Amino acid sequence: MTQFRFIPRLVRRATRLFLLAIGLLPLATPGAAQAPDPACFPTAGGALEICRGGEAEGVFFAPRACESASNVQIVRTAGRTGRLQAIYQAEAPMGGRRGGETCPARRVVSPLDGGAVRSGAMPEQLATVMPPTEARLWELARVVRREPRSRRRGREQAPVIVEAAPEGIAARHPMVVAGRDWSGDDYSYVFLLTTVPGPSGNRHALMQARTADFERFDIRGRAEDGVAWVPFTPEGGKRRRSRRGGAAPAPSAVLDETGAPVVGHCPGEGFDRNDLVGSISVVDRVYHYFYTDVLPSDCDAPIARRRLGLYLRTSRDLTADRPWSSARLVAEPLPGQALVRVAKAKGMDRWAVAYSCNRPANTMDGPVADLCVQYTADLAIGSLAGLTWYSEPVAIMRSPAYLGLRSGGDGSGRYGRAQHFWMTDRYGNLDTPGSYPAKAGFITWLDRLAPGYDEPGPSSVFGRPVYWGTWSVRPVEAR
Repeated sequence: MTQFRFIPRLVRRATRLFLLAIGLLPLATPGAAQAPDPACFPTAGGALEICRGGEAEGVFFAPRACESASNVQIVRTAGRTGRLQAIYQAEAPMGGRRGGETCPARRVVSPLDGGAVRSGAMPEQLATVMPPTEARLWELARVVRREPRSRRRGREQAPVIVEAAPEGIAARHPMVVAGRDWSGDDYSYVFLLTTVPGPSGNRHALMQARTADFERFDIRGRAEDGVAWVPFTPEGGKRRRSRRGGAAPAPSAVLDETGAPVVGHCPGEGFDRNDLVGSISVVDRVYHYFYTDVLPSDCDAPIARRRLGLYLRTSRDLTADRPWSSARLVAEPLPGQALVRVAKAKGMDRWAVAYSCNRPANTMDGPVADLCVQYTADLAIGSLAGLTWYSEPVAIMRSPAYLGLRSGGDGSGRYGRAQHFWMTDRYGNLDTPGSYPAKAGFITWLDRLAPGYDEPGPSSVFGRPVYWGTWSVRPVEAR
């Protein structure tokens, strides 16, 4: 029977020779490079490629009508249990007690509406499902609304004057990273964005919290002798007394090396502003805070025409009085709607970048939203500027470096890929669940166009699902 083992091999060889003879199979010459796969795109200066389609995807969280979730970062903590933590921006707790099944529909109506940070632990094998979570941090700023006394029924309403107390936090766009555990710091740090109202609009300012267990948090404030950490309590908006007497230190914005607070360049409006939104990654014991902000030259331009720059601040000690360096412009210009995350790639000395983009092709309803991923050739900061982020015109946000995500949408080819984040190790660098060890990344995103509890719109975050997906990267020569 052994002579029959070679029949399939002979048949394949004969078939190949026949196809070569009639010209249906290209003749490969020794050492010749293979033609690029149209389903893949090159990155890292042509050394790597990412192929679209075939990746695992699914629903990470389907919130109720009173719940919201965005900016979901999954962190592998350094505890003995090896558990993962999901940290994300959610709805602010309602006043009073919320019954178990009572969940009245909610809707964001103002950019000043407070958010909350929620967190919860999950075992490794359940990394694709949102764990049970609790609200950990939420809005403490006291917003005062003063209306003119002369307002009467039937007359045109006068503008409402909005003022804010100097103290307060807002739990928006959380970014999590471990402290200097190599120097005995057992805390993890959460950087948040607060909205600071002003006469010409609202600015984002950077706030900081710390936690040892992701259940109890302290807020960074300032005392006469420097940094002070104030335990967060639901009643924190009422200035508590400190142990030394007098009012407890108020939460305050984080300072840079010049002593200036880290705030956005320009005032703005709306729900999806990405000034100071980004990620933090530790490389060689240096913290790299990559974020977007409006280019200063565009502050006087209409909001719809403002462009962004990718900026970097670094730090060697997040507990210092002035922890962050001055801002360094890394790449420009980016579209005003772009959201960018940067981290050290998994298993490689390269930066990985995930950013909002559109596919090159349109549907009848316009561009198709997706998420783009690229890698740099090395860990040099300048290599990020060398990336081709978008095709021209940049404002349309089209790019061939899209992942080809399939989950979500409204059934007609319209997708919302908003507020994406990814899974990291405790240092903010890319990681993946144990069930996907060969994948290069695990990403989450909010889809505002997917079916929910009300009609899609600019503020439709309540009840909208969050999805997860993976991507793979390989050397070009491995094809």
